[in-house]
Amino acid sequence: MAKISVEVGFYKKTCPNVEAIVKETTKHYISTAPTLAAPLLRMHFHDCFVRGCDGSVLLNSTKGNKAEKDAIPNQSLRGFQVIDAAKSALEKECPGIVSCSDILALAARDAVSLINGPTWSVPLGRRDGRVSILSEASKNLPTPFDNFTTLKTTFGALGLNVKDLVVLSGGHTIGMSHCFSFSSRLYNFTGKGDMDPNMDQNYINRLKIKCKPGDVTTIVEMDPGSFKSFDTDYYSMVSKRRGLFASDAALLTDTQTKHYVLSQLNPHGSTFFKDFGESMVKMGQIGILTGRAGEIRKHCGFRN
Repeated sequence: MAKISVEVGFYKKTCPNVEAIVKETTKHYISTAPTLAAPLLRMHFHDCFVRGCDGSVLLNSTKGNKAEKDAIPNQSLRGFQVIDAAKSALEKECPGIVSCSDILALAARDAVSLINGPTWSVPLGRRDGRVSILSEASKNLPTPFDNFTTLKTTFGALGLNVKDLVVLSGGHTIGMSHCFSFSSRLYNFTGKGDMDPNMDQNYINRLKIKCKPGDVTTIVEMDPGSFKSFDTDYYSMVSKRRGLFASDAALLTDTQTKHYVLSQLNPHGSTFFKDFGESMVKMGQIGILTGRAGEIRKHCGFRN
């Protein structure tokens, strides 16, 4: 029996306008708040890295169960209203047909392309999972503190290779981060009140002005000066030892990822946009539910 998988054009008979509707909705939000693009992309990542791309990150906690949404790495996620708005538009157009996990995969793609990033064809046909557990998100998501070996293991366990790792890290070209995600690099790298020697000293001094020790509220741009536009600037920051996270700096500690970082610096020779689309399609197929597995949720925050 052929393996049931996702495909581009999955809804062409059952809901032909699906892509137009999601794009229109995403555009409506991003035109007024361009900074929503990064959280929508991140939400798709965080969905796929826990139980596969099954929309589990969208489920709300219930009395008896704390959901992924409430895990510390997910507490800063935003943009759920975009997914909900697209879902309610689709429920009017073709009720009970399009999964929340597919909407999320499309919205992530549209968000990137709407801020001058690449676009790619999104294979569809995912179904929504019914399970969402806080502790799984805490355990399975990559962290900003990870070194190369840990990152390689985390990505590898999901079928993503070293190239996917360095390409998908490029998503950090957009978005903001809380000081606490990198402040140990500024103030207490090895527990002796020291700075991270792998970070540019001048950059550390600039970050210290914004982020005081113990600051848990301030947010800074991950790619200063161009955090609202999807481009190759992230790689140029990393190459100058100005990646914000330890996990960004880790890309210089491996020959393959370092070579990729440096190869993206020539704007004409850059393959980043094409590579990003390919790695996103690959990531979007982690652990998916198809056929009769899972369900098509009526509301993305609740099981049917």
